[in-house]
Amino acid sequence: MTIYDIAKQLNVSPATVSKVINNYPDVSVKTREKVQNFLKEINFHPNAQAQSLSTKKSWMIGVVYYEETGVGLSHPYFSAIIDSFKKSVEAEGYSIHFGSKNSRLMNDNYLDYFRYRNVDGIVVFCTDQNDKQTWQMIESDIPVVVIDMKIDGATTITSDNELGCRMAIDYLVGLGHRKIAHIAGCRGNNWASQVRERGFIEAMTQNQLPILPGFIQYGQDFTFESGYQAMKLLLANSERPTAVFSASDLMAAAAIEAINDAGLRVPEDISVIGFDDIELAKFLKPKLTTIRQNTAELGKNAAKLLVKHIDKIQTEVDFVVPVEFIERQSCKKI
Repeated sequence: MTIYDIAKQLNVSPATVSKVINNYPDVSVKTREKVQNFLKEINFHPNAQAQSLSTKKSWMIGVVYYEETGVGLSHPYFSAIIDSFKKSVEAEGYSIHFGSKNSRLMNDNYLDYFRYRNVDGIVVFCTDQNDKQTWQMIESDIPVVVIDMKIDGATTITSDNELGCRMAIDYLVGLGHRKIAHIAGCRGNNWASQVRERGFIEAMTQNQLPILPGFIQYGQDFTFESGYQAMKLLLANSERPTAVFSASDLMAAAAIEAINDAGLRVPEDISVIGFDDIELAKFLKPKLTTIRQNTAELGKNAAKLLVKHIDKIQTEVDFVVPVEFIERQSCKKI
């Protein structure tokens, strides 16, 4: 059936049927439900090319993630955000399309690829401030939202990292800890790593505590292996920390393993606190105290921001999602 047949059957206008199919908001709830129920009854599937012609949209959103940063789809934090983002944009009628550097199309950057695919918007994960391709997309005429990094001139969504760092350090100080070390995500241009390291330093300063020599060690892109090596360096320090604040849960899990391998115990000898609250955190022994990032809200709000951007509705430029302190068993009062 065509939309004209459907309109005649339901005694509404073809424009109303089209608006319901294409998810426009200016249709009453009662009429929308009537049309949607009828579409389900007749198993109606709109033609993608016809939709594109009528709405001037491809109904496709491009997704970019930089696997070389080590925190792409395989990382539990980012995979959870992407899952939430995907569900949210699909509820708005969009499909997602992962970016590709495609030799057949002779494109060597994501922007060219997305122009070829005629996407309506782009979401960028796992990038750094100096990435040339990210800037090409931000400065293009295609709406872009960047997740987990603030960039001047771009629409971004991040967690409240600064608050999370203060929560972690204030909690440890409240337990009596003074020799607190930090395992940072990595050196270089990773925004989340930089802001958490800075947040650690500021929280220690606010609590009038010194950061002892060698008490900041660096992982590599928040990986387990690099967290293990960073903890070994902290244990080899002339002064041993009584507590460690890790920039990610994976590295915190690695720190716990390195402490155990050294013949020490968590939290009896060293307290450990993480950041993210990935699924693994509550299954560690001991269960990990951490700062929870709300991945569902990050993905959902990134989708809302991008859809508004596509529809030329004014939105916040920097959207910050609150974090939550999760107390478990990996920290001890001294």
